[in-house]
Amino acid sequence: MIIKVLGSSAGGGFPQWNCNGMQSAKVRSGAAGFKARLQSSLAASSDGKNWVLLNASPDIRQQINETPELHPESTGAKRNSPIKAVVVTNADVDHIIGLIGLREGQPFSIYGSDLVLATLKANSVFNVCNPEIVPRLELPFDRPTELHGAGVDLGLTVEAFPVPGKVALFLEKGGANANYGSRDGDTIGLKVTDRKTGKSFFYIPGCAEVDAALADRIRGADVIFFDGTLYEDGEMIAQGLLNKTGKRMGHISVSGHEGSIAALSHLNVRRKIYVHINNSNPILDENSEARKAVETAGWEVGFDGMEVRL
Repeated sequence: MIIKVLGSSAGGGFPQWNCNGMQSAKVRSGAAGFKARLQSSLAASSDGKNWVLLNASPDIRQQINETPELHPESTGAKRNSPIKAVVVTNADVDHIIGLIGLREGQPFSIYGSDLVLATLKANSVFNVCNPEIVPRLELPFDRPTELHGAGVDLGLTVEAFPVPGKVALFLEKGGANANYGSRDGDTIGLKVTDRKTGKSFFYIPGCAEVDAALADRIRGADVIFFDGTLYEDGEMIAQGLLNKTGKRMGHISVSGHEGSIAALSHLNVRRKIYVHINNSNPILDENSEARKAVETAGWEVGFDGMEVRL
């Protein structure tokens, strides 16, 4: 199985279009140790020919253009694509808006939770991906689902499971006491397995905490791509970027006694890779103390174009 990181940044990318924070300014200036990053998405394939996208980023056109494996087959039909399916982990704009970029009458399948599919149905703009040729298929929880699209069996299964999180920002209602109207399944994680080899990886780009159920599920995993949004819960406030904590946004921090480094330290995961990294996170600076700390703890910082083979 081949896994490609199409985008390693959180919503807004790196640099974010309207951000004049220190790190966004550094990457614009070409400072050493900083790399531009597109918004969060992975691609996976069992055979190297047929691919599934995990989340549909606003940067999807650029991500496809920068990934030769996702280009149309040169000897194929005038219109063709190796992208046969898209699996969406929540209804965040950063994860669904790219579906609109996959219009033009190309068959593929969309997989998501019932909550995500309801959001797509409620917004008619997504009908540019005509459901008659782009079917929307519900992912049940805790049961492997074989992935198919455009008449192709991708040779992969996906097992979806709810993780602690928060409803998409544009769907919030109520206050903090009700977690802004969040429901179980608003945010999901994925276990993707190659049916031929039995190898698997986890993809959890959004997660508010590693509870006992999640810890048990990922224990001993080969590879996990995990929420690296913020290094410290209050870093965006401290940097004058946004008056919100990571907890308010439904994201666990990297550092601290309640952070993901500590939470996964005893779970014997072979490779741990941070993705969905916000422009405020100091691990984006390759020369920072924060970067050294995560690497010393056995984590990798994902990057655009990163490839993992299982």
